[in-house]
Amino acid sequence: MKKALVGRKKGMTQYIAEDGRVIPVTVCELGPCTVVQKKTAESDGYSALKLGYLDVKESKLARPVALDLKKKNIAPMRVFREVEVFDDALEVGSVVTCDIFSENESVIVTGVSKGKGFAGVMKRHGFGGGRDTHGSNFHRAPGSIGAHQDPGRVWKGQRMPGRMGGRQITVRGLRIVKVLKDKNVVLISGSVPGRLNSIITVRQG
Repeated sequence: MKKALVGRKKGMTQYIAEDGRVIPVTVCELGPCTVVQKKTAESDGYSALKLGYLDVKESKLARPVALDLKKKNIAPMRVFREVEVFDDALEVGSVVTCDIFSENESVIVTGVSKGKGFAGVMKRHGFGGGRDTHGSNFHRAPGSIGAHQDPGRVWKGQRMPGRMGGRQITVRGLRIVKVLKDKNVVLISGSVPGRLNSIITVRQG
């Protein structure tokens, strides 16, 4: 049962440790999250906690979602994520904050990477490109994308131009450097996927 919490990426900074080391960290706002639903193997086929995060106007929600939250006496929430059941004592309406994590704890962070739009093979895949001089007409193109009559098609997974970024990324091996419980802020070593204020899920590593 791994602890997990939903939050937002707030930016990057440096943290000076007690031994004088300068550690690059990502500032993440984690929680407070409200348990919206507790799924069980008997009723749903699997066990999970559905966490709600970020207050929002009721008019912004779909009517079934708004009515379900109102029936449970829970304020309207904008973001919902399912995580493992890490504490059996948690029930619908329970509030989870960042103090479930401790310093020097290993974590796994999932988020959506920055979207870069349509990109060519040099930017997207690191191709070297062709020569720039002596009348060459081959500069940034991908080159040949397949064989001749056999196999007579382009292989799946061929590296070509296309949309870059904007996909779900999971980064492992990160570490919590500092927990600021009064501000619901956690400093995580290294970089975290996503743009400023993007939604992330932090799970125990």
